[in-house]
Amino acid sequence: MTAELVFDPALIRKYDKAGPRYTSYPTAVQFHEGFGEAEYREHARLSNATGRPLSLYFHIPFCDTVCFYCACNKIITKNRRHTVPYLDRLYREIAVQGELFDRDRPVTQLHWGGGTPTFISADEMRELMRVTGRHFRLLDDGGGEYSIEVDPRETDGHTVALLRELGFNRLSLGVQDFDPAVQKAVNRLQSREITLQVMEAARREGFKSVSVDLIYGLPLQSVASFERTVEEIIAQNPDRISVFNYAHLPELFKTQRQIDAGALPAAAVKLEILERTIERLTGAGYVYIGMDHFAKPDDELALAQRAGTLYRNFQGYSTHADCDLIGFGATSIGMVGDSYSQNLKGLEEYYARIDSGRLAVFRGVRLDADDRLRRAIITELICHFGLEFSAIERRYAIRFRERFAAELAELADMQADGLLALDPAGIRVLPAGRLLIRNICMVFDRYLREQRQQRFSKVI
Repeated sequence: MTAELVFDPALIRKYDKAGPRYTSYPTAVQFHEGFGEAEYREHARLSNATGRPLSLYFHIPFCDTVCFYCACNKIITKNRRHTVPYLDRLYREIAVQGELFDRDRPVTQLHWGGGTPTFISADEMRELMRVTGRHFRLLDDGGGEYSIEVDPRETDGHTVALLRELGFNRLSLGVQDFDPAVQKAVNRLQSREITLQVMEAARREGFKSVSVDLIYGLPLQSVASFERTVEEIIAQNPDRISVFNYAHLPELFKTQRQIDAGALPAAAVKLEILERTIERLTGAGYVYIGMDHFAKPDDELALAQRAGTLYRNFQGYSTHADCDLIGFGATSIGMVGDSYSQNLKGLEEYYARIDSGRLAVFRGVRLDADDRLRRAIITELICHFGLEFSAIERRYAIRFRERFAAELAELADMQADGLLALDPAGIRVLPAGRLLIRNICMVFDRYLREQRQQRFSKVI
């Protein structure tokens, strides 16, 4: 499968509707409170029989200042003491979760996200990793994918050295935009110099991968201004670059109400920003992985995509498809066995549940046979831009064209528009359809077809 892209503004406008990002299927919209702690414990017990490796996600929700565009679960505070009660509960949650999983299952993937994980102190970072290692089998040979999201404003060379010492080997930096006017408009003042110092420190300390996050569609952005940011980032040669679409949903996210909607770029300008960004990234040799993600050709994501082993989970695209994912901290999401689960979102609720000696899981979903089948189809499409009917038929004992007659009929319109090629053997997403891969996946989403949910951001 080549990484070629065709940017067709007319097709993008036609198909630019709201839809899931498919970090899971079923999506979080289908999670319900009928799935709780007892169901989670049962799935954990069953998962031990598989011997699958583990992936651990830790949510650190604290931030020093609020970025107006942010839609994450976060706590804005300048009082560093607020981390103490949270981490105390996190340590206890680690202990309770650790009792559920066999100790010989290796942790091949670990991620600290937020919020701002580097908000916590050096001693707290050491203690969090120490407690984790006491209850789970962490790898000490560098063979795992241990990553952390950092805010360059909360990170310096000493912090980067400490993270490497603790076992992290992948670093993700939030940049968004270097333009000072844009930064002021979204309340994220972050100099180019601070950002580059962190990137240089990561290379000096031997991190395997450095990733940069950008956002297009922010207030006061122009085609020329964002292009300057992209070119400056390319010049620093990061291993991965993610370019996210800003979804302005002030009715859902209160902090976005502080953004001047009149300063947002017009839809046509936003499209041109994306088009120019793709041109610059692919021209610099980056491979389009899918959706928002680009990577160097020798990066593990690109290699996994070419090998057909790329996967997608709550952290985005991943090379670890064979893991059970355990979520720690308020609002974190896990995937254990044939289930998804989510922790309580409110801090006080989370504290109370942990204080009672219980797990913080409050909702989730158990996948049935149809869910597993459709998840496999969506994963293949969103990761590899293609689907071989016979492989699905062998794995799930179905006749694909009979089972999905309605879906294939709907895909015929997309085929006529040049988004994909459909034949008796399978589906092949064409260069014009790769930016719209979410639309193609949505055809196979039973819940979306039945309920017509509209609780998602636009695909472009």
